[in-house]
Parts: sequence; structure tokens; C-alpha cells
Amino acid sequence: MLLAEDLLLLLTDDHTGKVATDGTKLSLALAGAVVLELATAGRVDVSGPGEEVRAGRLVVRDATPTGDPVLDQSLGHLAARRPGRPQDVLGGLGKGLRATLLDRLVARGILRAEEGRVLGIFPTRSWPAADSAHEESLRRALHDVLVLGRTPSPREGALISLLHAVDQVPKLVGGPGTDRRQLRRRAKEIAEGEFAGTAVRKAVEAVNAATIAAITATTVATAGSS
Repeated sequence: MLLAEDLLLLLTDDHTGKVATDGTKLSLALAGAVVLELATAGRVDVSGPGEEVRAGRLVVRDATPTGDPVLDQSLGHLAARRPGRPQDVLGGLGKGLRATLLDRLVARGILRAEEGRVLGIFPTRSWPAADSAHEESLRRALHDVLVLGRTPSPREGALISLLHAVDQVPKLVGGPGTDRRQLRRRAKEIAEGEFAGTAVRKAVEAVNAATIAAITATTVATAGSS
């Protein structure tokens, strides 16, 4: 399972099959998850001072295919363009990504695709859970890390950092008697912590900042046009 697939599962309601956040935030977060997976695999990195590329740009370090079609399509997209700021790259990477990941999850029997109509006229689609075992395992792991204080694995830390960037941690982990502010605080500590190596750490920081910046810019633009 890709990190982006785990993220999409957590943000899709098991019963209604609807996403818990708006489409723009989701696309950016999924693109961020792909970038973090590529960084973990040593394929991309964020440039630093003293390089030919300006610091803070997303750079392809190794264009060797990973063997996963989703990751390799994104890697090819990044390799074909000039290194850019992460917030300028995520939008392009996120196009069509949700649909591709949903198809993969349906093919694995984890989600099921349902079609319907509102008022008997307008077509709708949803993706409720078909097999929630993997997602339940993810939720238990997040609870252990965020509520019980267990040290996260690098993958768990990356997932929590993405959920924190789109402010979904309290909705996923919170329950009766849970302090939502404390959950956000713990998630922020993890997102800013040392749960991964230096290269991935830089990518996590850049992706989180880029996701938040891109969401903010889109929200401002939408508000201005309304």
C-alpha cells in the first residue's frame, strides 16, 4: 500500500464513501504523500544551499523507476520539468491522482464503487468500505502514537504529518473525552520531529509547508471570486 492510499482510506468515510475534506485539500495532500514516498525511496529531495539549483526546490536525484505505476508517473512528471518549489509542483502531481488511487483500492477489494442519483436526476459516486481491516489497523496505530504516546515509525510519522497539514487528526483519532487541542499539539510535535532521516525530514517539512501554503492560496482565491 502506498502512503497516498493509506491517506485516502483514512479520509474516506467507511459508510457513506464520501471524502472527509474538500477536493482541493485532498488532491494536494495525496500529491504530498507521493512526494514523501519518493523521498523515502531516495528518488527526490529538496535542494539546499550551494547547489546549482536554487535552495528549496524539489529535485529528482534518481530517475530509476520504482516499479509502482503511480510513483513512476509522478517521478517522470518531476524529471520532465525544471525543479520548482514544492507548492508549485503539488497541484500538477495531484491531477487525477484520487481517481487512480480509488480504482486501485477497488481492484484490491478494499473499497467498492457505488453509483446513484440525487432526486433521480443528478448522478453521484461514492466509495464505501468493502474490507476495512487495513484501515482499522492504521487507526489503531495512529491512536497508539497520538494518544498513548508511542514513538512513530517513519511511515506513521509521515502519515501523521500529512493529516496534520490538512487538519484532520482530531476527526480521525478524537473520541469522547479526547482533548482535540492536545491531539493537534501532539501531531504538530511529530510533524516537526526527527522520525525520519535528513533527506526525508527536509521533504516532510517542505511538503507540509507547501500543502498548507497551496490550500491557503486556493482558499483565498475562492473567497475572492465569490
